[in-house]
Amino acid sequence: MPETAYTPDFRTRLRRKRLAMHRSLRETKMVALGLLQKHRPVLAQMIPTRRCNIACAYCNEYDKVSNPVPIEELKARVDHLADLGTMIITMSGGEPLIHPELEDLLAHVRKRGAIASLITNGYFMVPDRIKSLNDAGLEHVQISIDNVNPDDVSKKSLKVLDKKLEWMAQHADFHVNINSVVGGGIENPEDAYVIARRAIDLGFSSTVGIIHDGEGQLKPLAPEERSVYDRIQRLSKSSYGRLNFFQENIANGKPNDWRCRAGARYLYVCEDGLVHYCSQQRGYPGTPLAEYTMDDVRRAYSTEKACAPMCTVSCVHKVSAFDFFRGPQRPDSGSADGLVQLSSGD
Repeated sequence: MPETAYTPDFRTRLRRKRLAMHRSLRETKMVALGLLQKHRPVLAQMIPTRRCNIACAYCNEYDKVSNPVPIEELKARVDHLADLGTMIITMSGGEPLIHPELEDLLAHVRKRGAIASLITNGYFMVPDRIKSLNDAGLEHVQISIDNVNPDDVSKKSLKVLDKKLEWMAQHADFHVNINSVVGGGIENPEDAYVIARRAIDLGFSSTVGIIHDGEGQLKPLAPEERSVYDRIQRLSKSSYGRLNFFQENIANGKPNDWRCRAGARYLYVCEDGLVHYCSQQRGYPGTPLAEYTMDDVRRAYSTEKACAPMCTVSCVHKVSAFDFFRGPQRPDSGSADGLVQLSSGD
């Protein structure tokens, strides 16, 4: 992989600094509102299409046949989320960049006052598309890269995506985070450090995720994996990912004692417009978003989730951090008793 770092010109640095300051102000306001208003949704993840252009063996969140959700339906979902007070709306998939009107949707998110975010495999990040995402007001992008060279498990490799990363470094006005992974039997743990180092060199932030083994069980990191994980953590000490102190227990294969606020602080809205606790608990509660009210938010906020101790869904960890020390929960006599952790987190 290339070792050189991209250095933007003065005008580009100035523009990006101004945009970063604006994002920081919006995020500071979001944190303040989240602390003051405990039933306000912080983050919603929407699926504009379930279709994906690649097929990673570990993924249970895509298909090859689904049509994109009509744009007017998606805008109506954004409107309902905004009416609930949702502060960040993230488009995911499948592969959201397959949706032909994604930029229109992102612009609508910004119009409704929410922070616009995107989780993508990065394959479609060519210069013209990056510029159109800039114009739409996209603010954050996350790309997970699984290995240096593609294999039978994952095609999200640095070899395939490195040119796309260079183009984002040159053209993107949005914040880019690159997530690498360790654990779960990854063939070459050292790849995660190579990926993280490349992300930092290009001016991006870097995080590292810990995945389950092949049977979906939380397993302590092996010594080589732990060494890589620790080095990435030191490398990424300025990244927002460092706030996620759940990772230490996960790295040691230990459960976390916390209060999951999925269904309240975090909403997962599938392509059918149903609200689920998260991507790994589809079916719970399975309520149409159009019918989801603040009563549902309050109920989910105070409902204990049986899958929480072994959860690795980092975005739910982060938004639940607003309420670690308040809001006791109770077991749900209905759906929550059946929750089972299905696979690794985002």
